[in-house]
Amino acid sequence: MKKQDGFPWYGWIAGLAAVLLTMLLCVCSGSAQLAAGETLSVIARAIGGLPVEDGLYKSIILSIRLPRVLSAALSGAALALCGGAMQGLLRNPLADGSTLGVSSGGALGAALAIVLGISIPGLPLAASTGMAMLFSFGSLVMILSLAYAMDRSLATSTIILIGVIFSMLASSLLSLLITFSGEKLRSITFWTMGSLSGRNYTHVLILLGGLAVFGTVLVSQGREMNAFAVGEENARHVGVPVRRVKLRVMIAASALIGMCVSVGGSIGFVGLIVPHMVRLVTGPNHRRMLPVTMFAGAVFLMLTDLLARTVLSPIELPIGVVTSMIGAVVFVSIFYHSRKGGKSAC
Repeated sequence: MKKQDGFPWYGWIAGLAAVLLTMLLCVCSGSAQLAAGETLSVIARAIGGLPVEDGLYKSIILSIRLPRVLSAALSGAALALCGGAMQGLLRNPLADGSTLGVSSGGALGAALAIVLGISIPGLPLAASTGMAMLFSFGSLVMILSLAYAMDRSLATSTIILIGVIFSMLASSLLSLLITFSGEKLRSITFWTMGSLSGRNYTHVLILLGGLAVFGTVLVSQGREMNAFAVGEENARHVGVPVRRVKLRVMIAASALIGMCVSVGGSIGFVGLIVPHMVRLVTGPNHRRMLPVTMFAGAVFLMLTDLLARTVLSPIELPIGVVTSMIGAVVFVSIFYHSRKGGKSAC
């Protein structure tokens, strides 16, 4: 692979600029419209450690909107990146945490931690985050194992079928937990629809840490995923350690999805929509596609969250409902065109 096939430095700058501009728009917009200049001034003074005058701007920007928008950006980047990596690994344009049931498994793990009252002293979010990560990885392993047992070629239709069945099973178990949840009903219902309302800087740090560690792992595997595109046997012949790469990508993707689920609940289809749209622009080269997917995912989920909290203001829609409505249409379109063309869209 030639060096120039990688992602150029100016691409990182352009992507970061797009994310920051979208972030400013989302912080300024809402039930109370804020001036961009004043918003930038408040954020800059807070970052610089300078005193910020108490008032409406400080309360809305620093305590409510900024942590929520940051959570949306990091969740969107992580979910989209995981979707793009899983699609490259499985050579399957329909692979995603939601279509494969990984998100449902993560939500089940987080809800189980809430119902059982599992906690770690001094780390209030560690138990639900850990359970979500563990169940996400276990779900992915179980789904791929069942699909391989049924069809050793890991055909698209087989993986999606197993993923849908597993999602139904996880949803049934989640409903069972809700039945016996008692006063914890509200907390568990949150996991089934997805929401970023009330997120704080602790959630932001969890997502930032996860994206920095596991996101770096996924982006670094772009060359190996390009080799996977022509088949595992060919990838093995050109020196790619197939099993090691598979395990590395699966662990990183499931851990990231689990973190996102533990913070925002089940936010489906982000990893399906964004990589597919980005691939139409950048082509199938994962060394370029994965970084662009990460930036596009951040922009997409920030705008989706803005839509969820403003379209029916003062009523706020769960962000998972909005992404699922958009994703359902895109999912049918991708599946139809891939089946009609008789080949993978990846």
